[in-house]
Amino acid sequence: MSTPAKFQNFDGKKMKFSNHGKGAEDLPTKNYQGPNQSLVLDPLRLYLREVKRYRLLSREEVTNLAIRYREKGDMEAGYKMICANLRLVVKIAMDFQLYWIQNLMDLTQEGNIGLIQALRKFDPYRGYKFSYYASFWIKAYIIKFIMDNWKLVKIGTTLAQRKLFFNLRKEEERLETQGITASPRLLSHRLNVKEWEIIEMDQRLNNREVSLDSPLKEDTEDTYLSFLPSEDLPVDDQLADREAGAIFHGKLQLFRKQLEGKDAVIFDSRLLAETPLTLQEIGSKLGISRERVRQIESRLKKRLKDYLEEEIEQRDLPESLV
Repeated sequence: MSTPAKFQNFDGKKMKFSNHGKGAEDLPTKNYQGPNQSLVLDPLRLYLREVKRYRLLSREEVTNLAIRYREKGDMEAGYKMICANLRLVVKIAMDFQLYWIQNLMDLTQEGNIGLIQALRKFDPYRGYKFSYYASFWIKAYIIKFIMDNWKLVKIGTTLAQRKLFFNLRKEEERLETQGITASPRLLSHRLNVKEWEIIEMDQRLNNREVSLDSPLKEDTEDTYLSFLPSEDLPVDDQLADREAGAIFHGKLQLFRKQLEGKDAVIFDSRLLAETPLTLQEIGSKLGISRERVRQIESRLKKRLKDYLEEEIEQRDLPESLV
């Protein structure tokens, strides 16, 4: 995320933050390397210095601004509300830094999106404090970001998984400090989830992800995918299915030879066709009503069922299908 020199507003336009006349000489110089070297600046520190320049608003001011934004679409009012709560986003992001140590600015960026969404949804007439309302949106966007990016395979796709992600390790440490063994059964009882969910989440948190296409060793072309069981049917089952299909097809052809006239047309157009005609289409073709076609079709199905039960005996089928 960039520093507040630019900020994407809630209508897709760019809003610029005032620099208040500050130049490079006003920036922190803790990381200055020497008189002939460039200034190395911490983006987070710069961001914090910038957001602190926007004063906090009283509850009355926030209410007035929220009404102006909601009733009149006053973008300047919305801008002031966003700026005044940027520090709230940083504070909430820091609470989640334990779960995303890569870069606090990532969490801050997502939290800012949640803050903007809160402004869109906020109703000043309900009497809630905007910062309190916005905190839920900020947390929701931060949590979603962490869940989506924790690993390549998404984690926390259900409420129970999200609950475990944030509380499993805390509960384990709490029990260990009391001298109690944190068994899956005890943890499932304490966190009100199933025992298998505890085991699954523990494995996902402890184990790293491995691509199925990656080689087992550096000196081999074998991949992890090569050792997964095949989802294809065993060869003997495939042969059995083919044999059963051939028997069924042969009996079906013999049954077809017994049909004549309307029965044959309806059988071919409804029961054998890859794209069956409608009852109305067949009725128009044969000069009979739609209901009469349905009756003939129903009778044909019963005849076919009786014929197959009589003709196809268990001895005709492969052992696997008996």
